[in-house]
Amino acid sequence: MNILFEILPFLVPVLLVDIALAVAAVRHILRHPRYRFGNRTMWLVIVVVILLFGPIIYFVFGKGENE
Repeated sequence: MNILFEILPFLVPVLLVDIALAVAAVRHILRHPRYRFGNRTMWLVIVVVILLFGPIIYFVFGKGENE
């Protein structure tokens, strides 16, 4: 438990950035109809289930180029 309090100041900003990226990815997925790979449902599942890396994967591989 003591180690948790030691890493908490580093963990909180990482979690806040991760949540902000996830919210941005979900908003983008819901507003845009076209993706490079897959469909809307697949990307929503990836972003929500793989919370730490899902938004990054979406913005690198899933987001359409002409938006």
